[in-house]
Amino acid sequence: MGKKLFSLIIIPHTKSRSRTLSFSKRAAKTAIWGAIVAGVLILTVTADYVRIRLTHQSYKAILSENQQQKETLQQYEGSIGALQENVKGFEDKLAKLNLIAGLKSSEKLENPGVGDYPRDSQMNSSSQVPSSAGNIQTIQQKTDDIQKNLDTLATFFESQSARLAMTPTINPVEGGLISSSFGYRTDPFTKMWTFHYGLDIVAAWGNPVRATADGFILKTNDDKLLGKSIIISHGLGFTTLYGHLSKISVGEGQKIERGDVIGNVGNTGKAMGPHVHYEVRINDKRVNPYYYLLEE
Repeated sequence: MGKKLFSLIIIPHTKSRSRTLSFSKRAAKTAIWGAIVAGVLILTVTADYVRIRLTHQSYKAILSENQQQKETLQQYEGSIGALQENVKGFEDKLAKLNLIAGLKSSEKLENPGVGDYPRDSQMNSSSQVPSSAGNIQTIQQKTDDIQKNLDTLATFFESQSARLAMTPTINPVEGGLISSSFGYRTDPFTKMWTFHYGLDIVAAWGNPVRATADGFILKTNDDKLLGKSIIISHGLGFTTLYGHLSKISVGEGQKIERGDVIGNVGNTGKAMGPHVHYEVRINDKRVNPYYYLLEE
């Protein structure tokens, strides 16, 4: 019995003769299964390619979202860090106000300082950026405490306006920079380790020097150490001294108010350059003038 064959007749559109192709049943089955397998392979490869493309796009989207989250987190941490610095600044100012109001002694002030005045762990804590909910709660608690303290101070100063007027509170030289603080230092002339009883505030020669509180001119002087100097009595035991002036614009016994110009910056006496040596005394005892500078 002969093999069963499948015939494929090809009839061209031209006038050429038709062609007949004959296949055995086995060859036809083989071709069909080959086509099925090839189709399956093509579909599998195509699906795998599509999956890889979609995964790649999803990965890129995740990376982009992650980068955005990092940038947002950095901005958030920066904002919290700035807020912490602002709160710390308010705390420093409140410490000064409390001292002026007599509500807290200078020994209880934490981290006071300006210029080169030594501070415990100076700025170390601010270098650590808070990033947790606990830090936010701490800041919130501090702001609440500051608000309560401000309410107390507002009530106090409303009833003590005369006391405040006689208490030194401003920088005697507007825009002046502190070059030497209250405390031990190396004397610029003798190179000896000595105690400096005031603040040296650097400013341009001739800049106006202002009274830091209401009072009257107790004494004017001109000597080899402080050069042209002024002492003002403010009441409540407060006196202030201004040294190395180039000019004295007031006379002894003259009544003055906070902010009045009393002289000009100079370098008279024992001075290496134009500046004002500024002292605050309470009952003739020298205290750190930094505690009585509310201006930055």
